[in-house]
Amino acid sequence: MSKTGSAPRVLLQRDDFGNATLTLNRPEVHNAFDSEMVQALTEALEAINEDDSVRAVVISGAGKSFCSGADISHMRASAKFTPAQNRKNAAASARMFHLLYSLNKPTIAAVHGAVRGGGCGLVAACDIAIGARTATFRLSEVKIGIIPSMISPYVIGAIGERHSRRYMLSGEEFDCAEAWRIGLIHDLVEEEALASRVGEMLGQLYSSGPKAMQAVKRMIPASAHALIGDDIVKRTADGIAEIRATPEAQEGLTAFLEKRKPAWTEPPKAKRSAARPAAKKRGKR
Repeated sequence: MSKTGSAPRVLLQRDDFGNATLTLNRPEVHNAFDSEMVQALTEALEAINEDDSVRAVVISGAGKSFCSGADISHMRASAKFTPAQNRKNAAASARMFHLLYSLNKPTIAAVHGAVRGGGCGLVAACDIAIGARTATFRLSEVKIGIIPSMISPYVIGAIGERHSRRYMLSGEEFDCAEAWRIGLIHDLVEEEALASRVGEMLGQLYSSGPKAMQAVKRMIPASAHALIGDDIVKRTADGIAEIRATPEAQEGLTAFLEKRKPAWTEPPKAKRSAARPAAKKRGKR
């Protein structure tokens, strides 16, 4: 959603293979979040979550930067909100990050330029992050007297408690090589190779079973935070037993034995439209 006559805050583009790209579209402010961008991204993610034709999602930023975090002027205005208004505003952003993290499709962050504050949260909330070597990162909230509260579960999950202590306390800038070293970025490439590397990763995801990937996304947080005991042993055994009996698993196993590609790698016949603003919910204006 955006103000009448203004550019859409988020652009949605789909290709012929079921990949969706969500582009943050406030390049004049380095794609800083305001409440409208949060709402637009939330609505786009909700629509994608319900669309079985979407196989994978790429998050990118228009212009020179991926995302500079929260819009400072918006945050300054929020200082005059009532406590209830502040909680409602923060809850909307927190929900958006969680929706990205828990999306039922694999997500890729295509990272370039400046990545600050909430931008680091977006990167950490995605399943896979690929960064241009020229990208720079900063968990800079403490520099303006606030904390990276809403993004902390995802950033700490990505880089661990020890690295989080350093970069959340110091607020210092670090480069893409350091982001790779500490686990915020999976791959780093030359900037001109970023799009092709993202394309290669989409190809890898396209060859994986869609429902199997959904199950993996549910399995990882459940297993990562579980005590290794009878409960997780039973849960993991039940998980593989259930999925082995599904049509997708049977197709995958049969295709392997027959030395052919599984059916889900066949490109969809329906053509998708080109770039357009992220769709609003039906019934909303």
